Amino acid sequence: MKHLVGLLATALTLATIGCFLFGSYPTTWEGRYKKALADLHAAPDDLHRFYALDDAAKASFEVGKTEEAQEYARQALDLASRFRDDWNYGNAIHDGHMVLGRVALRNGDVNAAKQELLEAGKTPGSPQLNSFGPNMSLAKDLLERKEADTVVAYFDLCRKFWEMEDGKLRRWSVLAKGGEIPDFEANLVY
Repeated sequence: MKHLVGLLATALTLATIGCFLFGSYPTTWEGRYKKALADLHAAPDDLHRFYALDDAAKASFEVGKTEEAQEYARQALDLASRFRDDWNYGNAIHDGHMVLGRVALRNGDVNAAKQELLEAGKTPGSPQLNSFGPNMSLAKDLLERKEADTVVAYFDLCRKFWEMEDGKLRRWSVLAKGGEIPDFEANLVY
């Protein structure tokens, strides 16, 4: 059953990517924010709210609504404890901590941001994280602050779940240790 749920979640992710590529998914953060809020407000129950919160948190942060982003991230993490066996559990853990870290960094708390990045890396993974990988926005933000040791430790944590990373984590680690910021490409928008 768990395998079937994972396959369904992967199919959903591929369908979302197809919508993104072929025009029915918003391509700007403003559009993603509007869609995330619509999904959140349309959620008929806590499970569907749980599915919408991580996107709402990420998009809220990107459009400058940091307090809203922080609240959505906390709600996602709170609900995660009720849905540990759900395919979205790992997404909520990763994205909730990643957004809280970005908010902390924006507020000048580098140590809290570093801790949140490491907490994000402790996710058990998900169909999306295992295949496409995690959002690297907080890692990039911290590399811009010369916090390579923490980011490399995060990359090491990501190796435990990101099955299809194809050597990216090793390359990114080498660049980070050398004081460079990798081109994270699509991993800045997932």
